[in-house]
Amino acid sequence: MTTEDVLLTADADGVRTLTLHRPKAYNSLTVELKERLLDALREAAAAPEVRAVVLTGAGKAFCAGQDLKEHVGLLQAGDPAPLGTVREHYNPIVRTIAGMPKPVIAAVNGPAAGAGAAFAYAADLRIAAASANFLMAFANVGLGPDSGASWTLQRLVGYGRAAELMLLARTVPAEEAKQLGLVSEVVPDEELAERAHTIAAKLAAGPTVSYAKIKEVLDVAAQGSLEDALLAEDAAQTVLGSTADHREAVEAFVAKRKPDFQGK
Repeated sequence: MTTEDVLLTADADGVRTLTLHRPKAYNSLTVELKERLLDALREAAAAPEVRAVVLTGAGKAFCAGQDLKEHVGLLQAGDPAPLGTVREHYNPIVRTIAGMPKPVIAAVNGPAAGAGAAFAYAADLRIAAASANFLMAFANVGLGPDSGASWTLQRLVGYGRAAELMLLARTVPAEEAKQLGLVSEVVPDEELAERAHTIAAKLAAGPTVSYAKIKEVLDVAAQGSLEDALLAEDAAQTVLGSTADHREAVEAFVAKRKPDFQGK
């Protein structure tokens, strides 16, 4: 690991922490960082030893979104790459975050804008530092939402509020973000990393196979009817009822001891 790495990876207690590492550029997203992040997320999703993931940023920002300097430079050079980055990078990143069969926590350590904010919205849990804020900045640069923000944001705060935040491109401070339901809690800046890891480690020690099914069922329910949700719940319970983790939980309850979950 060197100081030139644009993405840092650390493992502890079954938790993999991915840190966007371009602090001087507010962790804005270059092609290199997007490709590294996508690879790292896919690796974390597939690795059995990784039972929870934390996504955070280095320095004073979580992620400022697209690196506009690189974007403009490529456009001026006639490079078509910027026009395909939604399809090639942002969409796969968000699909991987949202579809990962294990919990993902966004530890929002500072400003989160554009695609950076959308990555946090796609996570299962969001914890914010007091200095954090959120900005749907797309309209400011003459673009529409990407990275799934049109889907995730309105499911967190409702259609009307999502429209307001996107059309007005208004910055939402951390405490307001908590009131709106964008984040579950706000902690002092210096406590964020420890708090995020504590929650992630607790999840990592839990029944991760159950967490994967919970995510699947919530996804079905968010897009479908009550009947769709009922069928998805039934299918999930049928699978989970035969898992080792379920048997362990029941036996531990009867024996009045703490269960030892294996994610199986």
